[in-house]
Formats: sequence, structure tokens, C-alpha cells
Amino acid sequence: MFLRYFAKKNTVTILIALIIFYLLTSFTLAKLFEKAGVEKSKAYIPGVNFIYWAKLIGRKPIYVLWLLVPVVNIFVYAGMAVDMVRSFGRYSFWDSFLAVIATPVIFSSIGKNAQDTYRGPNYTMEKEYKAKMAKAKKSGDKATYQKLLRTSPYEKNGAREWAESIIFAVFAAAFIRMFLIEAYVIPTPSMEGSLLVGDYLFVSKAHYGIRTPMTVLQIPLLHNRIPFLNRESYITHPSLGYHRLKAIEPVGRNKPVVFNYPEGDSVYVVPGRTFSIYDVRRNPQQLGGVPSRYPLTVRPIDKRDHYIKRCIGVGGDTLQIRDRQVYINGKAVENPKKMQFNYKVVSVGAPISPKALAAIGVTKKVAHTDNIYALNSEQVQKIKTLSPDIIVEVQSSNPPNKGLFPHDMKIMGNWTVDNYGPVVIPKKGMTVPLNDFTFPFYQRVIRVYEGNKLEKKGGKFYLNGNEADSYTFKMNYYWMMGDNRHQSEDSRFWGFVPQDHIVGKPLFIWMSVEKEGPDKGIRWNRVFKSASIF
Repeated sequence: MFLRYFAKKNTVTILIALIIFYLLTSFTLAKLFEKAGVEKSKAYIPGVNFIYWAKLIGRKPIYVLWLLVPVVNIFVYAGMAVDMVRSFGRYSFWDSFLAVIATPVIFSSIGKNAQDTYRGPNYTMEKEYKAKMAKAKKSGDKATYQKLLRTSPYEKNGAREWAESIIFAVFAAAFIRMFLIEAYVIPTPSMEGSLLVGDYLFVSKAHYGIRTPMTVLQIPLLHNRIPFLNRESYITHPSLGYHRLKAIEPVGRNKPVVFNYPEGDSVYVVPGRTFSIYDVRRNPQQLGGVPSRYPLTVRPIDKRDHYIKRCIGVGGDTLQIRDRQVYINGKAVENPKKMQFNYKVVSVGAPISPKALAAIGVTKKVAHTDNIYALNSEQVQKIKTLSPDIIVEVQSSNPPNKGLFPHDMKIMGNWTVDNYGPVVIPKKGMTVPLNDFTFPFYQRVIRVYEGNKLEKKGGKFYLNGNEADSYTFKMNYYWMMGDNRHQSEDSRFWGFVPQDHIVGKPLFIWMSVEKEGPDKGIRWNRVFKSASIF
């Protein structure tokens, strides 16, 4: 609830800042209107001010409708601001820069400077001037062309061309990455053999609904860490609340999904990976020394590490795993074609040929094991046909342990990664009773993801200070699992993925290199393959 409160407070703060920015822009715009022969009072009328602004720069009034289109309006406003200062003879790089990031400042400067007079609609004048240059060049009139080139206020030197090109490229790339498509690389084998370590993907943020930025101040093109400096690449305050535009398609069962790691709110960043504070608390014997060597990093939702898994269940589903087979609402689901489990492969006769294994796509043993391979069902059958002396045995999962969600041995009993559940996945609007059985499953959802204060005192439950016997969920949740079922840290370990953590849908593989690096080879047969066909 604490985090939700500050998220709402920051949203209000930013809204107030935008209102102040708009009012200052309108106030300083009035003086520019007066200089251009437009009644200054029109600068104070919402909508009307932008219509007259458009007219003064040479745009049609209907052009301002683009300001109502989310995201596009950022570019339109920037263009209008630059054209406005140029309409008053301010053509320098810094004039354009200030027009975009500090409009009231540059407008005020123009309004106070008697030498800054209205020269005419810049958008129209620039088009006409460039048309004259093109005509002179086409007709071979070098003298006229050189004169126009020499006196042109629109021509830029090499340094400015480079500076503006770099700024635009970074801005455009950051815009595309933030709202439309983001590049992602598979870092771990949790999705093998569907998606492999070294697969580079493009991820669509529009398919599951564009999530508007929550962290406002950040270094463009970086997710959460600055390379080599080992520092976070953003500032947490101010921030915006969670909002998502309409989706092209819903997050559905059996679809690959990129999302923010749900337990990634508080992490220790160590070389090669991150450990959540919950990992450390649940495994003090192995990870107990981590807090003394690495600082705790608290991350907002959109800056938590990206994970990619397959959506197995959606809100309202009851999930259970029996003998490695997933059941949803009592029915066995269709398994991914390349789903893997760990198998022990031994031969009681001649040694198994590595070349024979490589021919069927088996090249790597599971780390720190002897003759244990992650195999799909097709590979298992092919290995068995190599020789009657070969024995292939699926490895049983780990014994019951508190590392599995919901981390309560009284509830879990003999649960393992292969025999797990049942678990009911929360759905928006669904109500569950609050009792000793449901508490371990949903306490994090209620407290952390939905921002409530939930307490258990004297055998009773208190929600935001009031006694409660049930809870109604505010968001949809999902159950994510890796296709490499015995080597995947997924919902079986950290539970549900909230709707506000969903990032996007993997589209296709644009590059695929061997795990050891591109110098070891490029997997050309995977390049430009759809990420959804596996």
C-alpha cells in the first residue's frame, strides 16, 4: 500500500507539473500572438490557442488534432514549438533545443526581445525557400542556387547536422523501444529447446497492450543497468502509475511472454545474475553472504529484469502438475513441441558417440552433472534407436522443499516441480476467502502487487485496518513456466505474474549465435524464425 500511495502521489505531482507547464506556455504564447497580430486572449483558451499557433507556423487548423493522439503528440508538439521560434527568426540549434524542452523559457525570451519580430509562417516559408533552391539547381542556375544556399537560414553546418541527427536517432530509437518494439536476448536455458541461449528477439509491446512509461527519468536505450559502471540507469522519483493501452490480443495460454520479474522489486546484483531478497531469505545457507558483499537495489515495476516464459494459465484457471503433465481446470494441456526434461543417458555396451548425439541436436550436458541431458520427447526416441545398449531415464524432480511457491510446507506437503498444485490463479473481480489455506497463496498479491495492508492477528485477518473474511482481486494474473521444465525458475518458484508486469510478445528471432559467443558460430537456420512456432 505504501508503494501504491507514492505511485499515485507521484502521478498527481507530474500531472500538476504538466498543468503548470501548459499554463506557462499559454501565458508566454500570448505575447507572441500579440506580436504576430493575433488577439492575445486567444492564447488562454484551450484548443483555440493551438489552432492559432498552427496557423502562425503555416499549418492547417486540423493539424492540431494530432495532439490528441498519444505518443504521436510528442513529436507534433516538438515540431510546432520549433516552427514557432523559427517564425520569429530564431534558427539556432539551442533555440530549437529550448523550444522542445523548455517552451515557456524560449517563448518568454522572444516576447521580451523587441528585435524578435514575426517573420511569417516558418513551415510555409521553409517549403517555398527549398522549392526555389530545387528549381535553381534543376535549371542549372548556379548563381541563384549559390546565393540561396549562402543566405538560407535553414542550412546547417556539419557539426549541427551531426548533432541533430544523433539526437533524433537516439530519441526515435528510445521512442520505438519504449512504446513499440524492444530487442531482447535469451540469457538462460529455461526456454530450451524452443528458444535458445543466444537467440536475439524483437518483442512487440503493442500486442498485449502498450504499457505507458512508469519511470520518467532514465537513460535512453538502457533497461536498468549502466554497463561497466554497475549502477542503475534511472531515477525512481518522480514516477507515474500503471496505465496500459488497448491490446491487439490478450495474453493467452501457450503463448510466449516477456514480463518483468515479479520478485525483482528488491535485488542483489551480482556478477552474471541477480538474486532477489526473497531468494536470500529462503536460502540463507547458500546465499547468506550476498547481502554483506552487494548493496540491495530496489527497482520499480518497469525496471525489473525481463524474463521470458510460456503462459501456462490465466486468471481464474486451476493449475496442477501430475507426473510432469500440466492440467488446467482438470484437462491435460497440449505440451510445447520442444518441451524438455532432464534425462540420464548411459550405455551398458559401447560408449555413446558424441557425433551421433550431435546429429540429433544433443550437444550439451546439464551443468555439473554426469550423463544428464535436457531432452525433448523426439530426441529421447532417437537416442533409444542408436543402440539397444542405451538406457534413457527421466530424472525425478527434487524432493519437496520450501523453495517452491507458496513456500509453506504445511500447504505443499509433497509438492515437487513434477507433481505440483492445485493452484487457483487470481482473476480481476474474483473473490477468495481469507483463511489459513489461502493466505500463503495470495498474501503477496494482496500486499505487494495490489498495494494493501494485510495483517493476521488473533486468528483473524485485517485488510487496511478493517476485519475482513474475503478479498476481491483488482488485476488479472498469469502462470508462467519455461519449456525446459527441469531447468527453469518460474511460477513454480515465485508464483503469479501480475498484469502490470507484462512487457510484450516475442515476434521473431533476428539473430541467433551459439551460447559461447558469435565467434563460435551463427545459427542461420533460426534467423528470422517466428518466436511463436516453437
